[in-house]
Amino acid sequence: MGVCSEAKGLVGLKHKASEISTLGQFSPGHFEEWDIGADNKVALAYREQYFTPGTPPKFKTFVPESDLETLDIYEKTAALLEAACKKRLMSDRRIGCMLSGGLDSSLITALVCKLAKEHKLPYKIQTFAIGMGDSPDLVAARKVADYLGTEHHEVIFDENDVREALDNVIYHLESYDITTIRASLPMYLLSKYIKEKTDTTVVFSGEGADELAQGYIYFRDAPSATAGHEESIRLLSDIYLYDGLRADRTTSAFSLELRVPFLDIQFTSHYLAIDNKMRQPHEGVEKHLLRSSFSKSGLLPDSILWRHKEAFSDGVASVKKSLFTTISEIVSERLPSENHTYEGVQPTTPESKYYRYIFEKSFPGQANFTPYYWMPKWVKVSDPSARFIKHYAAK
Repeated sequence: MGVCSEAKGLVGLKHKASEISTLGQFSPGHFEEWDIGADNKVALAYREQYFTPGTPPKFKTFVPESDLETLDIYEKTAALLEAACKKRLMSDRRIGCMLSGGLDSSLITALVCKLAKEHKLPYKIQTFAIGMGDSPDLVAARKVADYLGTEHHEVIFDENDVREALDNVIYHLESYDITTIRASLPMYLLSKYIKEKTDTTVVFSGEGADELAQGYIYFRDAPSATAGHEESIRLLSDIYLYDGLRADRTTSAFSLELRVPFLDIQFTSHYLAIDNKMRQPHEGVEKHLLRSSFSKSGLLPDSILWRHKEAFSDGVASVKKSLFTTISEIVSERLPSENHTYEGVQPTTPESKYYRYIFEKSFPGQANFTPYYWMPKWVKVSDPSARFIKHYAAK
């Protein structure tokens, strides 16, 4: 038996194994015991799932429940998210924030800046935004950075950067999922900049909020509040295969330490216990409950706190040319003409075929690494990008 944080550390061993062996992800929230037999072979003796999204903490919480008893839902939400940031401030290295200018990263950045001042950190918080020249995210992130007074860095990337990074991103991700790869490109390039050009090692980000707080635009089409809640649980359960994988691997590729307060156990337990209807999009606004919890805080300008959600791979792109178009052009140049047969999820577009082709070069026969293509629910689309959902244009 071999255990490694990434599959690339085990692929070579699997190829050299004298017996048939399998390679797969260890399921989060599980505990296993293995026995070593007299023949030195291992066998699974016991397996238990001890955690699912929403499970109340079984440990002494950072914020005692007695301190929260007098707070309403909104006050408690704000208090626990701030606490989730506070408990992650411990660091011997400089702290920074990835900042897209969207609600999630802006809220985390604002809380980190507030806490940094209270704890008298001896430096300004660095913020990092990325985009293709005139992208919406760069404009919004600049506004947030000016408001908070951070040491702001803007990373401009172009088509050549995408060409150079694309295959490396697939290798680091160990996935062939379409939207995961698209969104990983800018995060990979941003992580590269942070590592090579700054002294920041610990980075905060807003990962997990869309899954937890029903932030994806397709949640507006949920047939019921219960269905919306169940979709949140599903997304959080599989986040290690998609957005969580993206965030972890793109930062780890450059030895950065990522911290994600939205996925704090005490905070997620609280948020998922709130009435299902309160967590739904309200009047066409996703994450309405989360936004409302900070509406009187003054942490962010209202234009940012209530900013319409941008798909990350769209928000970083130039208004003149989408990242999707850039990738499509690269794929058309590189995709081999011969057809390939694969197990598992079948690629159907040139883009998905190219991703699978590159994936198989490093991880042949490991179709199980991506159990399904991430796609919006309750809407009829053939592409995972939010820009194909009818609500996306209705900003």
